[in-house]
Amino acid sequence: MGDNWNNTHPMAAALDSVFKTQVEKGTNGTIKVDVYHSGTLGNEGDLWSGVRNGTIEVAIVGTPMNQEFPTMMISDWPFLYRDLAHAKKVWTSPIADEINADFHKKFPSVYMMGWGPNSARTFTSNKKLTSVSDFKGQKFRMPGNPIHIGIAQNLGASAQVIPLGELFSALETGVVDGQDNGMVTVVSQALNEVQKYLYETNHIIATLEILVNAPFFDKLTADQQKVIREAAKATAAKAWDDYIASVDKDRQFLKSKGMTVTPTSPADRQKIIDTIKPLTDKLYAEQAWAKALTDKIRAVK
Repeated sequence: MGDNWNNTHPMAAALDSVFKTQVEKGTNGTIKVDVYHSGTLGNEGDLWSGVRNGTIEVAIVGTPMNQEFPTMMISDWPFLYRDLAHAKKVWTSPIADEINADFHKKFPSVYMMGWGPNSARTFTSNKKLTSVSDFKGQKFRMPGNPIHIGIAQNLGASAQVIPLGELFSALETGVVDGQDNGMVTVVSQALNEVQKYLYETNHIIATLEILVNAPFFDKLTADQQKVIREAAKATAAKAWDDYIASVDKDRQFLKSKGMTVTPTSPADRQKIIDTIKPLTDKLYAEQAWAKALTDKIRAVK
């Protein structure tokens, strides 16, 4: 089982405390779970390839497959939720099960079994970043998908795709001025050591998915399969709870380390939404599934 996160990230921690424990206990030790954090088994693309071809049984990734299966772009949809509690409710609801089923049809060699939190993404920079106008002219490392890149560009910045494992060095050496990630990732990757400003935009509440190799899973007994499915759901729920509880603590930690942390005012939030409207208009025009799914998510109470 592999992920790309330090074991302090709520999702990674839940793999150790919930998934591993629940699977090993529930199968009476007939299945042993070895968890490899921090990209030990490869970057996100490697993990996605590995779980597809069966070289690893379980992978926790974001959305490296969104070009093949565009519905996964929902994980990175900007300003989709009212708050973190809303996001948790959506991804522990039947909406997740519906996408899981469609995902398996697209990728028969993989089952998607849980949607946990990545983080509510914020922007950090070495240059002043306390308002929407400060984005202009800055260089940001962004994940390699069109939503993240489009957000940076619509805000007047440039975007450069750099793997997470190379991000600290890129910030330290000035290859880029800043990046977007949740505060939990800023803390776990020690990015506060090479960044001065954090703008708490929460522009995307991103998810991490628990993926299981289907040929491996299909060979298990019905009881073993049930244990794994239940462990995946329990892991996601625990990670959401722990992540939501960590936000205030992470904010205070970053402030204590000297970062300037600026919340986004309602007016600035709306200004960002208005500024990135070319991106969201383009997404709705290109993705036939998007309107119905985003409406369904926004309707979750």
